[in-house]
Formats: sequence, C-alpha cells, structure tokens
Amino acid sequence: MQIIRDEGDIERGLAALLELDPRLRPVAAEAGAIPLRLRQPGFEGLAHIIVSQVVSRASADAIWGKMIAGMGEVTAEGYAGLEPEAWRSFGLSRIKHDTLARVADAIVGGGLDLHGLSAESPEKALSELMAIKGIGPWTAEVYMMFCCGHADVFPVGDVALQAAVGMAFGHAERPLAKALAREAAVWAPWRSVAARLFWAYYAAKTRRDALPIV
Repeated sequence: MQIIRDEGDIERGLAALLELDPRLRPVAAEAGAIPLRLRQPGFEGLAHIIVSQVVSRASADAIWGKMIAGMGEVTAEGYAGLEPEAWRSFGLSRIKHDTLARVADAIVGGGLDLHGLSAESPEKALSELMAIKGIGPWTAEVYMMFCCGHADVFPVGDVALQAAVGMAFGHAERPLAKALAREAAVWAPWRSVAARLFWAYYAAKTRRDALPIV
C-alpha cells in the first residue's frame, strides 16, 4: 500500500498517472504545481476538517481560533472534558459539535485510533471512520488523504472534482459520484494524486481554490 509522505511521492505518483492515462498530460500541463498539503494524523486534524466544512475559510479560521483560545491544544481528551455548553462560545453548530464529541469519546474510550488508520487499507479505514455518526464519505476520505497519506483515495462526491473532470474530458455535464468512480478506477493506485491534480486543474481554470481546508 502506497503512503504519500512528501513532494517526491507526489512526483512519483504523477509520473505513474501520466503513463496509466495519457489523457492526463494536458491536464497536468495546465494544472501547474500539485499541492502536497499534509497534516499530522489525530483528533486535531480530523477536527479541523469537520470545522471547515460548508463554511468560508474566514469563518473556519475564526472558529478554529476560538477553539485554540479556549482549549490551548485541540485534543480528544480536552474536547471530551469541555463544559457542556462550551462549544457555543467557539461558534460551532450543534451538528458539528455532536460529531466532534462522538469522535473525542471514541478516541478516549479506545474505540478509534486515528493514527493507526495510516496502516489500514483504504476500505477498512473508511469503514472505521464512517462508523462514527456525522462522518460521511467526503470527511473520511479527506482525512485519509491529507492526514493519513493514503495514496489511493478519490472523493467522488466532491463537486469541484466532478466539475474538473468534466471540464478536462469535455463532458456536457459534470459526472456524478458513480460515474466519477468508474472514471477514476483507471488511476489506481495513485487516485489521491489524481484528486490533487484535478483540484489544481480546477483552480487554474476557475481561479478558485477548491482544495479542502485541512
């Protein structure tokens, strides 16, 4: 199983992708630099992904800043030990708080090892993460890619990836999740590099950064 640890792994994966699928060569030429953007595995990394979902970068930064100010270090133990209403002062929604609380409780109780997911197969890691209520496929896949370094993950539900693949291959409509999964199958075992490539391509075409906030 491939693990992405540095820029060299991105370069190696891209070279393999261009051999696997020559259609990606013009995509890579337009995309420019492909981001690595790795974060340490653990509660803090997953919490930051959850906090940043469906809000602007400015809002995510503001909420995270309040969490740092209130907690010092964002840990599972610290979150599980918060006063019952402390989350309100951070600006979190009830749904995000409930998800973070379940993750924290699972870690503290020994039922979830976020660091150990790096050594699990993508299928097993995805299953363990999604067993926590509130964590869907996109959240789990982004954590696996950017915190665990899994090399063969492609978040097919990501709208920017759907749009980027549609633009790159001249589809009349952006491919939805099932169609995109079929399209991405050829990019194994480097689908995480392919996803980074298409996020970079999307940014180059639209002048908007759609890379997940991690």
